[in-house]
Parts: sequence; C-alpha cells; structure tokens
Amino acid sequence: MKKKQNTNILLLPFLFIYKLIRYFFLGVKFVFFDAFYNIISYYVNKRKFNKLNNTNTPTITNDTNNNIPEEKAPKILSFNERQQINYEKQELIKEMQKEINTHKVSKDYYIYYGTKDGVKIKGTMYAKNKVTLHNFLANEGINVYQIKKAYFLNFFKKLGLSGEHELSIKDLIFWLTQVSTYLKSGVTLNDTIKIMMHTSLKDPKKYKLYQSISYELTIGENFSTALKNQGKVFPPLLVNMLRTAEATGDLVKTLDDLSNYYTEIDKTRKEMISAIIYPAILLIFAIVVLTFIMVFVIPEFIKVYNQAGITVGGFTLTIINISKYITSHLNFLIIILLIIILLLLFLYKNVAFFRKGIQIIGMRCPFFGKIIIYHEITLFTKTFASLLRNSVYITDSMEILLNITNNEVYKDLIIETMSNIARGEKISLSFYNKWYVPDVAYYMLVTGESTGELALMMEKVANYYNDLHKSRITNLKSFLEPIMIVILACIVGIIILAVVIPMFSLYSQIR
Repeated sequence: MKKKQNTNILLLPFLFIYKLIRYFFLGVKFVFFDAFYNIISYYVNKRKFNKLNNTNTPTITNDTNNNIPEEKAPKILSFNERQQINYEKQELIKEMQKEINTHKVSKDYYIYYGTKDGVKIKGTMYAKNKVTLHNFLANEGINVYQIKKAYFLNFFKKLGLSGEHELSIKDLIFWLTQVSTYLKSGVTLNDTIKIMMHTSLKDPKKYKLYQSISYELTIGENFSTALKNQGKVFPPLLVNMLRTAEATGDLVKTLDDLSNYYTEIDKTRKEMISAIIYPAILLIFAIVVLTFIMVFVIPEFIKVYNQAGITVGGFTLTIINISKYITSHLNFLIIILLIIILLLLFLYKNVAFFRKGIQIIGMRCPFFGKIIIYHEITLFTKTFASLLRNSVYITDSMEILLNITNNEVYKDLIIETMSNIARGEKISLSFYNKWYVPDVAYYMLVTGESTGELALMMEKVANYYNDLHKSRITNLKSFLEPIMIVILACIVGIIILAVVIPMFSLYSQIR
C-alpha cells in the first residue's frame, strides 16, 4: 500500500505537466478557434437573416434618417389626406411669407414633411430658414407641405451635443478622391455633391451629410464654408486649405494634395498604433500566463505538498501565499484592475496636466520615446509644409497645428511659437534647445527661414523623420519579441523552480 502511494506521488509531476499542456491547448483553442468561429458565425447568420427578411417583406418603408424611402411606388392618397396636405401647405406659405417680410435668418434644425412619387416623406435638416429649406427640397422633387422647428435637436445643439463626429481618415481620403475625380471629369461642384448624395442612400449618415453640403452650396455658400458649417465633421486643416484654394482657383490640385497628405498621415498613424499594440499584446499575454500559473498550476503543487506532508518555507512559501491570495480574491482583483484602468483612461482623456505627465514619461523612455518624438515631428512638419505650400497664413497654420496634435508638450511649443510670431520674432526661436525637438529638425527650420524655402525644408524634415519612425518601429518589434520571451521565461522558470525544489526532499524520502 505504501509502495503504491509512493508511486502515485512520483507520478504527480507528470500528471501536472499533462494538465498544464491540456489546459494550455484548451485555452489556445478557445481564443484562436472558438471565439473567432462564434464571431464569424454570428455575422454570417445575421447577414443571412437580413437577406431573408428583405426578400420576404417587400413593403414600402419610409427612412426618416435617409429622408428618402428605400423603395418608391405610386400610392394613391385619400381625399382627406390630400385636403389636409393642401391646408398645411397653405399655412406653410403664410409662414414663409412672414419670414420673407421680416428677413428672419436663424439657423436651426427643422423637421419637414412632404411627398415624393406618392410616398410621404419626413426628415430633418439644418437650415437658415423655412424659405431656403423649402426651395432646396423643391429642387430635389419633394412636395413639402409642412416645416417646423426641431426643438429637441436645437436644444442639444446649444448644449454641444449635436452628435457630429469627425470623418475617419479612411472615409475622408475616399471622399477627397471622389470629389477630385468628378471635378476633373467636368462635373460642377454642386452636381458632384448631389451625385454623391444620391449614391449614398444606403448610408443614412453620409446621405444627410451630403444633403447638408448641397443645401449650403445651393444657398450660395463657398465650398469651404459649407464644409465648416458641418461642425466637427471635416478637420480645420482641410477647411482652411480649401478656402485658400478657392481664392487661387486651384481646387482640384488641393484636393489631390490633401488626399495624398491624409494617406501618408494614415500610414504613419497605423505604424504608431502597431508600435503600441505589439508590446501591449506581449504584456497582456505575460500577465495571462502568470495568472494561469498562479491560479491553476501552483494549487496542484499545494495538493502534492499536503498529501506528502512536506513543510515549505522561504521563497516557495511566498509564492504559495501569493497564489492562495490571487485564487481566493481573483474577482476582487479583476474589478480593482478594471477600475484603475478606467480611471487612468478618464484622467488621460480629460485632465491635461495628467496627460502631459504621462506623455513626458513616454517620451523620456530610452527606446520607445524616440518613436513618439519622431511621430510628432513628422506630423508637425508634414502638416506645416502642406499649409505653407497652399499659402495659408502662419497664424492660421499654427492654430490648425494646435488642433491636430494630442500631445500636450508640442501644444505648449506651438502656443509659444504663436506668441513669438505675435511679437515679430522667428518661428525657430521656440524650437531652440528643446529636448523633444531633434537638432536636425531645428537646423532645417532655421535654414528654411533664412532661405525663404520653409515649405521645402519642412517637407524634407517630414520625409527624414518618417523614415526614422518606420525604422524604429521595425527595430522595436525585432527587439521586444526576444526580450519579452526571455523575461517571461525567467519569471515562469523562477516560479516553477521555487515550487519544484521541495519535491526533491520527497524523492529522497521515497528512496
């Protein structure tokens, strides 16, 4: 009996290794197979369901977001409906006549009701007054019979909660390319926006955006003003460069330049994201592995020690106590960790002083800090060069650069530069002897100011540091992978060794 018990104890390490491998592959299967399989199955089934639902219900639906029905079909209105529409239309004409007499202009959100091809339509638009809105919708073939203010939307607009979101860089690049292509083919700007509006019926947000731009152009606004009136949708850089292009008459070239600019910025942004994500994934993986060992592996050794009556101490006892604490308080620790992460994210997003401190720490890191500095210098110089090439005023350029960067250190630099410009001093004075401004960038800036080729120098600086940025990211990936693996292996090895060493005393007792 004793011999059988000793044999079972000898088999326990092998049983532990078997369970470790089994749990590991079960985890890998869940993460890389089950999770992705369930996600893919969900979207496939959802698409099939939507397709089946669309084919089985061929009914006419009014899309209040698109302001245009998905399917149009003649519909005979009843006598009472026609009478009501005529009455409301007469009332609308009286209201519009009052606006004309009083010269009333108050840009607000309006809800309009109308008919088109026998189908009732309801929609919302941001307009100067009822007259201009009625005329615009009439040109679109909509017979409007009622327009009234959208009080809730106007209230949220005053509170700054209008729901306007900046276009993603991907959508912005596509939009710039589309507009440039239509203009090159000889289509007028207003017709270009109308074509884009009618080809985006399936996307409510884009349809409403293009409809609003088309309205602005119809009432006589410039293209840049029409884009600016969309709130946060279009970046200030684009609006200011288009305003300059309208003055010089070089709109198509500016659109192409902006498309190329945002394409390069998107590449740099993706490289920066990859530089951050890669070490973050490795760190999360290391934490998961260590947690797995503490929660599942160490308790197996504790059972062995209890069965064999082994007394442990020193570092092994510390590891065992940590494992017991993590196992018994795992839910509490996860909640605390989530609260800390959310608190840090909140402070980083809303507190400028805290955000600046984190950014300085990141920029001071021995290897990773250079990546942040090169990214910011590339973004600054590339944008500055584009603004200078398009004859945007220096003061306007600095305000645009201030809105583009999220780095508080470089925001302070730009504010200092604006102060120096107001005093009639050179731009380069703000960049002198700053630890976050590389010497090459400073001397190229000085050279550009002295030769009058500032835009050219800034473009060369952008290309130079963009190449350095790419090189650093490549080196970071090559450097971090073996380092993280070695660190993880050392930590795991030390923990495993600490709990395996007492097993040797068990072997000596068996012998």
